[in-house]
Amino acid sequence: MKINRDHYASWMVHLGGAKLITEVADEIGVGVHFNPFVTWKDKMYKYGVVRMDDLIRDILNWERFYLSGRLQKPVRVLVDNLDIGNINSVNLRAATSAALLLSPSRFSEENLYATICSLSYMGDLRMFFAEDKHKVNKIVQGQFTLFQSMYKPFLEEFATKDLLIFTSSVGNQINVSQDCGLSAASSLVSRLPSAIRSDMALKLGNKTQLSESGQVTHELAIPSREAAAECMRKIVRCRVMVSSARQAVSGLLTIGAVHGVRYVANKMRKAWKS
Repeated sequence: MKINRDHYASWMVHLGGAKLITEVADEIGVGVHFNPFVTWKDKMYKYGVVRMDDLIRDILNWERFYLSGRLQKPVRVLVDNLDIGNINSVNLRAATSAALLLSPSRFSEENLYATICSLSYMGDLRMFFAEDKHKVNKIVQGQFTLFQSMYKPFLEEFATKDLLIFTSSVGNQINVSQDCGLSAASSLVSRLPSAIRSDMALKLGNKTQLSESGQVTHELAIPSREAAAECMRKIVRCRVMVSSARQAVSGLLTIGAVHGVRYVANKMRKAWKS
């Protein structure tokens, strides 16, 4: 704010400054403040400000599934003092597991990336009235090679564990088949963030097992692949719905009425066009 005071809503700057904006972001929003309509070198930008520990926590645990969802899509990292790119690999592997759990036995590479991309839009209130209905497909098709560079290593990793088989290739993308058995589903679930698995355990229950060493362990009880996929879908959808609603309210408060109306109007125009 000291460097870019004019990026922030003037009423918040005068009434409470950085402290007020931080409180709104934390208590109403999901810990991030966005400045839209920022002009620099004849281009318009929207950027967010977030604490690094909040960002890392969401990347690793999907606690709010807001910034972690954004980082499952291609982004350009400008400054990275904490090696977020490497930390984000945990997020990308979990996103691959979640998308595979939601995918049929056979699918194309583009289908998988579309499923990954759609995770962060499940339950997003904007998708009902203020977002392009074809947004997911446009993102994947427009940045397909970037999705490949992000997720191909994880597809190859899963293939070495016999969870996937590359069946054929068409052009620059591959077709894939996967093991849809219960054991494979359990393996995919085990790669989801701990916060998601904990919520799944509350709904599906735990089973107690005795290891060879005599130690008692608790594992998520998965009755079927379909049950695990639907349970995970509902949990992710709920997280996205809550986070998108909180961030929408926070955003309207912090960017001011004029910018708020302008931002929503732009989104609705795209939605109606689609």
